[in-house]
Amino acid sequence: MAVIKAGMFQTHWRGDKAAQLDAHEEIAHEAAKQGNQVLCFQELFMGPFFAQVQDSEWYSWAEQVPDGPIVQRFSSIAKETGQVLILPVYEEVQPGVLFNTAAVIDADGKYLGKYRKTHIPQVKGFWEKFYFRPGVNDGWPIFETAVGKVGVYICYDRHFPEGWRALGLAGAELVFNPSATSRGLSKYIWEVEQVAAAVANMYYVGALNRVGIESDLGDNDFYGTSYFVDPRGKYVGDVASDQVEELVLRDLDLDVIREVRDQWAFYRDRRPETYSIITDK
Repeated sequence: MAVIKAGMFQTHWRGDKAAQLDAHEEIAHEAAKQGNQVLCFQELFMGPFFAQVQDSEWYSWAEQVPDGPIVQRFSSIAKETGQVLILPVYEEVQPGVLFNTAAVIDADGKYLGKYRKTHIPQVKGFWEKFYFRPGVNDGWPIFETAVGKVGVYICYDRHFPEGWRALGLAGAELVFNPSATSRGLSKYIWEVEQVAAAVANMYYVGALNRVGIESDLGDNDFYGTSYFVDPRGKYVGDVASDQVEELVLRDLDLDVIREVRDQWAFYRDRRPETYSIITDK
């Protein structure tokens, strides 16, 4: 069996950037002690979810990828702990050109590339167009890591099935979706949407959400409930807490991907020549 141990860290905002980064460094070491091989952090893990407000002071939190201090620091941690790390950060290309980005670091500390959030919302509590340009990616990047072929989708992206499918067609075996999503209508969608994506595309999905209310910024109540789901749409282990910090570690059998694809053959039976309406409208 091709079994890997995969992890996600759902946590709350500590009120201080240094403390936030230190906590993630500590959890990376803790995950490694438990034999973990790939670890994803939550959307904009270095701070609060500042898009609850529109304030240009947060622009200063952006940094270069991969040459900024956070990615460089955690690249060293990836090498030290022997884990693949998914690092969702705020990226600055140049002043005024900013992206919601996930850097992917291999288990030897090598920077493999990045994914930039493609779909950017602009609604109450999620004023993201104020902070981020829509990502311009080279297709839907798949990262050849020490644990297999890993893809990334970020938060609001998950509402768009086209990207999930594109990641599968590109060869993804495991797709992480680091998010910041709050209670209300999205809670029910959270429970079904990413499960359905795993089924339709026959790969593993890691759905990661932060927890708590960041009262200095707004009343978004982030509800955690992070989970891994397999290509049959079944949870791998328990769903995480909806209230408190949790390190979620699960064993994922990648051989199941081939079993399911041989059984269901969705990719064989696709009819892309009939789908032009999707992009023509």
